[in-house]
Amino acid sequence: MGASLPPKEANLFKLIVKSYETKQYKKGLKAADTILKKFPNHGETLSMKGLTLNCMDRKLEAYELVRLGLKNDLKSHVCWHVYGLLYRSDREYREAIKCYRNALRIDPDNIEILRDLSLLQAQMRDLEGFVETRQQLLTLKPNHRMNWIGFAVAHHLNSNGSKAVDILEAYEGTLDDDYPPENERCEHGEMLLYKISLLDECGFPERALEELHKKESKMVDKLDYKEQEALLLLKLGCFEEGEKLFRVLLTMNPDNYRCLSKD
Repeated sequence: MGASLPPKEANLFKLIVKSYETKQYKKGLKAADTILKKFPNHGETLSMKGLTLNCMDRKLEAYELVRLGLKNDLKSHVCWHVYGLLYRSDREYREAIKCYRNALRIDPDNIEILRDLSLLQAQMRDLEGFVETRQQLLTLKPNHRMNWIGFAVAHHLNSNGSKAVDILEAYEGTLDDDYPPENERCEHGEMLLYKISLLDECGFPERALEELHKKESKMVDKLDYKEQEALLLLKLGCFEEGEKLFRVLLTMNPDNYRCLSKD
């Protein structure tokens, strides 16, 4: 990023990117113009200036600058990525995906571009591509929980719920027994509830209920826990136990239509 610029201008380029991310567009434009006074043909700066102008409702100028930036530096993953972001802002998702793929040919392991690509693949229902991209993200950053969950969700959307369960269980296998720490308990509990809903969806309600009871201590959302438990009990034919739980849930929230419909 900021390729081939001297140190002073390279720092200014970082400021453009930061200003774009924090929506300080005038500040970013000023930094871009400072670079372009000395390096008027610098492709990545032209592209970032165009992206900034796009956020200021100056769309025609934005496209002109981004295309000029790309013309001046066809081998820059930044220019291709920016062009994709411009298309995405106009909901031209297929064109945006093409640009992201061109960027990834230059920088195949760029996490940010891979994430952007995966979001559009899901949007466009390219589910096989979504699975592949999420697998690549997991391979690059296996220590990030969201990459495991993203990979599982991709398989789930691609009608492979059992594979999604396997992925989440593989992730659990990487964790220490005392996981999670206090500040991650909510997110971890939501992941466990998601896995249990997958087990149920895949036709394993007994296993889902067993897993629910086994992981109770790690779940923060006790209301959702009880609701899942009641639904699974009904599905397994344990009507009396299920009814008792639903009545408890209704005392906690009388307007819960899901409980009312089962009562």
